[in-house]
Amino acid sequence: MDALLATEGLWWIVLAATLSGLVRGFAGFGNAMVFLPVAGQFLPPFAALTALMVMDIVGPVPRLRGAARDGHMPDIARLCVGAMFTVPIGLWILGRTDPEVFRYGVSGAAIILLALLVTGVKYRGRLTPPLVFGAGGLGGMSAGLVGLPGPPVIFLYMASSLPVRAIRGNIYVYLFFLDILLLFVIWLMGNMVISAVWLGAALILPYAAGVLIGTALFRPEAERTYRIIAYVIIAASALSGLPIWD
Repeated sequence: MDALLATEGLWWIVLAATLSGLVRGFAGFGNAMVFLPVAGQFLPPFAALTALMVMDIVGPVPRLRGAARDGHMPDIARLCVGAMFTVPIGLWILGRTDPEVFRYGVSGAAIILLALLVTGVKYRGRLTPPLVFGAGGLGGMSAGLVGLPGPPVIFLYMASSLPVRAIRGNIYVYLFFLDILLLFVIWLMGNMVISAVWLGAALILPYAAGVLIGTALFRPEAERTYRIIAYVIIAASALSGLPIWD
């Protein structure tokens, strides 16, 4: 407990976890884009990723079976297999990257992805099995490098003709699988930071509280307003994570 309380920037990290849950609750995405730029200011890259994965791993469990039932299992398999090939590559590169570069990468990726969301960029072609496999692989690479597995898959499915429930199910199961896969590969590579596991466990409560508050505040008729708020929080977090402010 003393070691946990001695974590540099602990209260900023707790605030980031709460805000990331809030954004996830009323926007349905963006938790990593809020948490990592802040956590990366105080934690080494593997510690920041570990804390995020542990923090995020418990919440999806109750809905996992239903999401798998709603999803399109062949696509889920393609996404997950694609990620299995690329997550180790991304983490291997991360292990040989300066922590300051990681911070630039996380903040830069968040800003670019935010710009794509704001401008409404979509893939408008046909979804083929190789394309789905490739999106899973790209998400796995992005997860290993900067902890953001979701955007490549989300952007791909924004143009899908699949039912909304199937799309949500696919993404839900894929992201849960990525949490497990990242933690396993980080451990396998010998980069697991035990103190970050305990930190992530401690962050489950503020993160869950943020999700519950965000979900309770959300009103479908004001979705545009909530998305704007989410975008502002993501942008502020991404900009704050840039090393230029040190």
